[in-house]
Amino acid sequence: MTPAAAPDMPSPDDATLDAASATEAVEATGRKRPKPGERRVQILQALATMLEQPGAERITTAALAARLEVSEAALYRHFASKAQMFEGLIEFIEQTVFGLINQLDEREPDAQARCRKLVALLLQFGEKNPGMTRVMVGDALVFENERLQQRMNLFFDKIEATLRHNLREAATLGGAATPTVDAQADASVITAFCVGRLQRFARSGFKRSPNESLEHSLALLLPGGRG
Repeated sequence: MTPAAAPDMPSPDDATLDAASATEAVEATGRKRPKPGERRVQILQALATMLEQPGAERITTAALAARLEVSEAALYRHFASKAQMFEGLIEFIEQTVFGLINQLDEREPDAQARCRKLVALLLQFGEKNPGMTRVMVGDALVFENERLQQRMNLFFDKIEATLRHNLREAATLGGAATPTVDAQADASVITAFCVGRLQRFARSGFKRSPNESLEHSLALLLPGGRG
């Protein structure tokens, strides 16, 4: 069960790649033809679902096509390569997480509280989307195109930059002697904590919640902040 989001915090509870709206009912004579764009969503949904299987091996286009009951050629009518399919999942991760962070920036005036809530929403997103977590931590990208891992690295660089900005603001307001240096070090530690929690979640077969004892952990990482 996904922990409840903090008060006034954007919630990732509905941030799942849901292809229900893109799924056509099966008629007696066969399946209806998907509307434009729906097949792409179905493919990404199937890929994400297959990634949710603990210990899943590398997913092939043949296995993906079999799950969707289509030919591999049908997949390539919508995506030029499997790497492009993974890029579709990464785009979903980026748009959803940074969309929530942007909402958080607008709603939360306290910089340190923004950091606490950013960590919570990132880990909640991961728990809500196990398949996406495997992409985020790179487990699903080991045998894929190198640029995919580079893109996920950039994702966490942006998370760290956002934390650094907020922490520098909090340190400056708090009268710290070296706000920039402190913020840089703290942001690095907090980002590493997030990555570590997501990795543990994926490698435990999704049994160890990334949100386990989160309030206690946040109190250590961000002492003195209000939640």
